[in-house]
Amino acid sequence: MPTESDKIELSEPELREIAGYAADCARRTLSIFEQSHPADTRPRDAIEAAYAFAGGGRRTAALRQSAWAAFRAAREATSPAAVDAARAASHAAGAAYLHPLANAHQVKHILGAAAHAARAEELKSGEDPCADADTLEWARHHAPAAVTAVLSRLPVAPPGGGRVGELIRDLDAALRA
Repeated sequence: MPTESDKIELSEPELREIAGYAADCARRTLSIFEQSHPADTRPRDAIEAAYAFAGGGRRTAALRQSAWAAFRAAREATSPAAVDAARAASHAAGAAYLHPLANAHQVKHILGAAAHAARAEELKSGEDPCADADTLEWARHHAPAAVTAVLSRLPVAPPGGGRVGELIRDLDAALRA
């Protein structure tokens, strides 16, 4: 198992696959945010920026800014489900900035969009655990090879993080199994 200070191999194609996966996960709950805030395009813009990077675009300041803009949209959202949907979008754009370090925190960059999407679904359904289970199952089945390959080079997801942290750990364990 690598130590926290070790560098890992992380290719550009892997980074692009991870960003595309994160965008796919976030897109599943974008409508939750847009139902509450139809005029706010920041989460959609972040997801589109993640797809642009995944499709061969450059990692630019605009991509990073779109991640932060979606994060700000989450802070301004009026419903808990919309907050997590916007955070999923923020994580999607942020996935392009995964660091090649064997640090458990990097697992959050890979699986954060999926976990926040699952939490958004859970909150939308009135805390129905089946809603997040369906979203996590989808995320597990749709994870590209790059996700599991990079996860195998990292320590397991860290403790903490509340309900989203629990969802990250559940998905991390399922993908490593």
